[in-house]
Amino acid sequence: LPQRLASLAAAAQEETWQSRQQLQAQQQEVARLQEELSRVRQDGERWASALQRAQREALEREATRGAEQARQQELIRDMKKRLLELLREKDALWQKTEGIDTPMPSPVPRDPGLCARCHKDFRLLSRRYSCRWALGAMGVALAQCRGGSALTACSLSRLCQGRVCHTCSVDMGKHGRCCLICYQQRQPQAT
Repeated sequence: LPQRLASLAAAAQEETWQSRQQLQAQQQEVARLQEELSRVRQDGERWASALQRAQREALEREATRGAEQARQQELIRDMKKRLLELLREKDALWQKTEGIDTPMPSPVPRDPGLCARCHKDFRLLSRRYSCRWALGAMGVALAQCRGGSALTACSLSRLCQGRVCHTCSVDMGKHGRCCLICYQQRQPQAT
């Protein structure tokens, strides 16, 4: 029996020693896991604070972007209003200038025996002259050829051809004579 008790005591001691060894190993594992847990918590807190900071910055950027977008939309609205105002002003000015035309020579009188300007009767001593000047498409005065009805340079849309007396006409040299109205229109410094 003592041997048996001794072997049981030795087995119990061996079990106790193994249990202590396991307990120490588990305590070391627990300490290591707690250390790792505290590191993970610190990392988690750092990441959480970084996330909050990033969210705050994103919200600030979004607010700034929203304010900038609102400012740009207001600027676009103002520019559109100004453009409409300018278009209205342009239209008003255009309508005003449409009514302004350069004075054209008086139309040819119905009675070919009268001067278009002073309405003097053409007789034996008062010669009549046909106005030989016309306004070309580019605003250049062109003369009618002396011999016929062909025009130099281009076909003209407006030809006065008014019959005027010597007093109401101006000698244009080789181009013939033109009425005072055509001459004054083409020579603004003339009186």
